[in-house]
Amino acid sequence: MRMHNPAHPGEILRELVLMPLAISVTNAAEHLNVSRKTLSKVLNGGGAITPEMAVRLEMAFGSPSAEHWMNLQNAYDLWQWRAQRRLLNVRPLRLHRA
Repeated sequence: MRMHNPAHPGEILRELVLMPLAISVTNAAEHLNVSRKTLSKVLNGGGAITPEMAVRLEMAFGSPSAEHWMNLQNAYDLWQWRAQRRLLNVRPLRLHRA
């Protein structure tokens, strides 16, 4: 079974939170108490949702929870690394049982 690349959490934040509420990046950044540049980087997929940002999002928007944002980021990060697993150059450990 082939899994599809999950959306970056910043894209989800932009499309499912900011756009429906008609909140500008500048206004959202002010409410989150972060720079516009920092929020823009996340929204454009160039930055990750950190635990701190996840708590800020939970505080500003109420829902979804910080755990939800972290789960989205973890799923995205894991998919990215699994897609690049050959670059990690890891050799499987073969255990010999006596």
